[in-house]
This record gives sequence, C-alpha cells and structure tokens, in this order.
Amino acid sequence: QVQLVESGGRLVQAGGSLRLSCAASGRAFISYAMGWFRQAPGKEREFVATISRNGLSTDYADSVKGRFTISRDNDKNTGYLQMNSLKLEDTAVYYCAVRATALRSTTTRQYDYWGQGTQVTVSS
Repeated sequence: QVQLVESGGRLVQAGGSLRLSCAASGRAFISYAMGWFRQAPGKEREFVATISRNGLSTDYADSVKGRFTISRDNDKNTGYLQMNSLKLEDTAVYYCAVRATALRSTTTRQYDYWGQGTQVTVSS
C-alpha cells in the first residue's frame, strides 16, 4: 500500500506557473506508474497527465499539452506537475494517483491509490 500527499496548490494569476508535488510513502514509489487528475466544481474528475514507472513515457490531456510537464524522482519518492501559462479553466482540485504497474494510464478507474488533492485557483 502507498500513501500520497499533494502540495503546492495556491492562488495564482493567469499566465503564471505552479509546481505541484506528490509525496509517496509506504511501498516504494518506483513500483507504480503515476497520474495527475483534476476536478473542477460541478464537473467530473478528468485526466491531466501520466508517467510510466521508469519515467520514460508520458502522456497529456490535449487541454494541457505544451503547458504542463509531469515528472518524477524515484529516489525521493516524489512526483511533480509543472504547470506553466495557467488559464482560468485550470482552476480545480488536483489529485495525484498511482497504479501498481509499469505502464501509464489516462483512465481514472485504473488507478489504485489517490491523494487528498490540492487546490489550484487561477485568477484573472
């Protein structure tokens, strides 16, 4: 089992940048592929980005491609989401999640463990 704690969310102006972190404890982080998802008020949770267990393969939602970068440091048991050129529509609670396999996934139900989320609010 693994526990996940997100951090780094805050209020930021449109066009700004944030880096979210996802700290893992328990079973070795390297055992899991990781993903970031987000949920805005009144909307379903949606896929943002995913990275394979070894960090060599990534995928992004079209809405964030070219602006967000997912990465991981397995030695530090931490995953990251660098968010640049933030837009109002990026406002949401951001969740990290892991799945006990090497392969990344864009599908919410394929993830085994979730963090509690961190709020990102983009203002004009």
